[in-house]
Amino acid sequence: MRTCRVGLVGAGGVARRHARVLAGFEDVELLGVTDVARDAAAELAGAHGGRTFADVDELLAAGPDAVYVCVPPFAHGPVEEAVIAAGVPMFVEKPVAVDLDTAERIAALVQEKGLLTAVGHHWRYLHVVEQARQLLADRPVRMVNGSWLDKVPPVAWWAVRERSGGPVVEQAAHVLDLVRSLVDEAVEVTAYGDGTPPPVDGADIDSVTAATLRFAGGAVGTLAAACVLTWKHRAGLEILADGLALSLAEDGLVIRDADGERRVESDPDGARVAVDRAFIDAVTGVGDDVRVPYAEALRTQRLALAVAESARTGRSVTLPTGPAATRSLAPVPTAVTEGVSVDA
Repeated sequence: MRTCRVGLVGAGGVARRHARVLAGFEDVELLGVTDVARDAAAELAGAHGGRTFADVDELLAAGPDAVYVCVPPFAHGPVEEAVIAAGVPMFVEKPVAVDLDTAERIAALVQEKGLLTAVGHHWRYLHVVEQARQLLADRPVRMVNGSWLDKVPPVAWWAVRERSGGPVVEQAAHVLDLVRSLVDEAVEVTAYGDGTPPPVDGADIDSVTAATLRFAGGAVGTLAAACVLTWKHRAGLEILADGLALSLAEDGLVIRDADGERRVESDPDGARVAVDRAFIDAVTGVGDDVRVPYAEALRTQRLALAVAESARTGRSVTLPTGPAATRSLAPVPTAVTEGVSVDA
């Protein structure tokens, strides 16, 4: 059995989660961790038997078989460029950037290099998502309503638009990714934000956002995002098709049709393990189940940023379709990352 030597860029909460999962795989060795917060990197590396690296270049020089990029939205770009240049398979946590220009640039480099990539949209690995897909296979979807109603996470950069992209980009991207996967590609969005930030120091994001979406096949939908609560209230989809209503979330699927109502339980932790397992299997050549490579995540990024752009400007945004769908949305300004912890 081949051992996959993995390097982590970032030592925040998401990186710690991946490290715990990877530590449970017999065929994975944590090579080491780099983070501008050296103490956090040393703690994470020490917990799983790895080294602490001064920077990405030093980590890459140690010869990893794969690299996990677990940095906040504003820190994406230079890390991926270095990993791509080294030709190392790369797992990138979502969202893939805070702006579209960065994501488009990285996607082009990935394509040019022919690099194996995966992005952390782990909801695609929920078994109830596959069950929903089967139920919808012969029924046209008429409407989908998505929501992510939550709190402000306890990291300083999250409530700052230039650093997180806002709740739609940073949180509700999971929901939008499932909408794309189960329903259709959106072709037009119109969104409104309340213009009032949540009660957090330095916040400049909208507390709530409401959006309408029109899809290529004729379906319509909505998205509601909020970060004004002190708990995670709801995150998921309601899908209406002919004779069928589905309620889908991380913890399960509720099916309503002519036969009545039934619920199928789900295991969110299982999906978080599955997304890592699929990537490692692809790196080692024993599997091929990467469901969201970088190019696929880019389409979700375009949709999330279209919603954010419409909310910011008050104008509808038309999403391009086909191979020419590049660099079509106004980017959010990218913050300077020097000296900022890549805690995510």
